[in-house]
Amino acid sequence: MKKLLLICFTACALLISQSDVQAQTYENAIGVRIGSYNGLNFKTFVNTNKALEFNLAVRSNDDFKRFILTGLYEVHNPINGAPGLLWYYGGGGSIGSYKRRDFEGDLFLSADGVLGLDYKFDGVPLNLAVDWRPRLELTPDTNFGTGDVGLAIRLTL
Repeated sequence: MKKLLLICFTACALLISQSDVQAQTYENAIGVRIGSYNGLNFKTFVNTNKALEFNLAVRSNDDFKRFILTGLYEVHNPINGAPGLLWYYGGGGSIGSYKRRDFEGDLFLSADGVLGLDYKFDGVPLNLAVDWRPRLELTPDTNFGTGDVGLAIRLTL
């Protein structure tokens, strides 16, 4: 795990040193995110390289059911030689409802990170993003999740 994090941070540092910040290719996007937590997804840029992303997701199986609202603050950077492709990192948190067989209901809280790639198709109002989201769950149980990998498919506005 430590080697994976070191490789990710090194790659990010190299990309930062070789890229110039440029304007995003869209302002707002809405769609779905498919991963461990499937749900609705909305992203809005607050300036040329910073965005807010929100997910409303559900995860359920025989033992538990979660409804989660996640908010993330992301910093986007271009990748040289790849128009429309940005890499991003950031953090935020999640709040939600957590029901297990042995509990009637409980509050779910977590601190979340994000590292991903975002691509806007030229001339088409379509955006795809793939990201990795590690999570430190604070309630109902304290746990570090090595992450959820997901794909966002969004219509740009």
